[in-house]
Amino acid sequence: MMHPTTKILATLGPASEAPHRVKALISAGASAFRMNYSHGEHEEHLGRLTTVREVASEMGRHVPIVSDMQGPKLRVGKIAGEALKLGFGDEVEAHLGETAPEGTLPVPHEELFEALKAGDELMIDDGAIRLSVIEGGSAKMVLKTEVPGTVTNRKGINVPGRRLRIDALTEKDRSDLAFALEHNTDYVALSFVQCAEDVQAAREIIGTRSRIISKIEKPSALEDLEGIVEASDGVMVARGDLGVELPLEQVPPAQRRIISMARERGKLVIVATQMLQSMVDAPIPTRAEASDTATAVYLGADAVMLSAESAVGRHPEAAVAIMTRIIRAVSEDPNSFAEIAAACPDPFMNAVGGATAVAAADAADLVDATAIVAATNSGSTAYLISQLRPEQPIIALTPHELTARQVALAWGVTPKIIKDTEDFEELTRFAAEASSEFTGAQSENLAILLAGLPPGRVGSTNTMKIFRIGDYK
Repeated sequence: MMHPTTKILATLGPASEAPHRVKALISAGASAFRMNYSHGEHEEHLGRLTTVREVASEMGRHVPIVSDMQGPKLRVGKIAGEALKLGFGDEVEAHLGETAPEGTLPVPHEELFEALKAGDELMIDDGAIRLSVIEGGSAKMVLKTEVPGTVTNRKGINVPGRRLRIDALTEKDRSDLAFALEHNTDYVALSFVQCAEDVQAAREIIGTRSRIISKIEKPSALEDLEGIVEASDGVMVARGDLGVELPLEQVPPAQRRIISMARERGKLVIVATQMLQSMVDAPIPTRAEASDTATAVYLGADAVMLSAESAVGRHPEAAVAIMTRIIRAVSEDPNSFAEIAAACPDPFMNAVGGATAVAAADAADLVDATAIVAATNSGSTAYLISQLRPEQPIIALTPHELTARQVALAWGVTPKIIKDTEDFEELTRFAAEASSEFTGAQSENLAILLAGLPPGRVGSTNTMKIFRIGDYK
């Protein structure tokens, strides 16, 4: 039985929210579900969340939920005449406010006027229209059209070259966040993260109630990538928005850099946006999309994400099933683990826990262990061994449901709930039972147990045990 390595994060929406659909998606290979707070009301999200929890319980699975905050949205205001046609080289004034005189652009964002200077670029409608700043100002700017088009009401604005003085959490986000935390979300995905301080501000609100995934979607985030990764529990390569504000040819190198840095520091990393985009309508993806997904797996991403493909697409179960087949094909490639290791050759590890995890991974290879079992309260032991991307299945034993759900998103980890125990021999017996259950291990097989002694202390991974399955069955 192939153990899950790279996980699949599927977005729930109208096409996939019914209980039988959620069950089918999990059966097809979905490990986690994303709730997109850019769309829908709290009542809708509660229905989806409840469905996931109920279906997962029926199936005996631990399925994490990622609550994705909308973040600030910069938009054009209400245009006089409903539309403004801009030709190449045309100059146009932008006025601060929801409305503006005919023939000008209303821009209701004071922060833009504060930040933009002559020579800066401003993009409208996901980059379909591009303007350069000729003259800045506190309430009026003069812009020149570089890529022409027709601007209509409320189209989105992107500013690639400047860090804007805007909080990553809007009032809507704070309301959505309070709702998600009230209903025990496992992860919160932050949008519009520009620097580590944005993550720290969210951490003050969230505390330990949820783990934080920072979406890397702006060039300014790349400038403070190390700080953002350190402040977060995980990052998401949000290629859609990143591809608007970066030249397209710079997105693949940025993706590799983000994955490498996250892996080095032991943080989750998710690759998102348009993985199998053609499957929104088509029953199979393009070969290029299959290759793109495989590339993320070869780079060692913890998860790949489906957005519209599973939320509103015509073939949500097929999209998950095909993504599962791609992940399986990479895992069965005899060179895949070498490539995954080469993509992050020197992960940073803390002294005691890191040394124990490295020893466990090395020992698992030397004795041909059938599994590496991580006993964990907070999840830290499971994340540690996952960081090394071993060839053996990783089983996380924990007495806590929240921890079980959270580690289910980590590369190669399968969680199992056990009773809390301070008896190391009993813990070894639980490890033997889980190894047999999840890998089909026989009595003569060996497994590795990774734990902290004395039990119950967070971050105390200091003990490795090699044991024979049959001695504890």
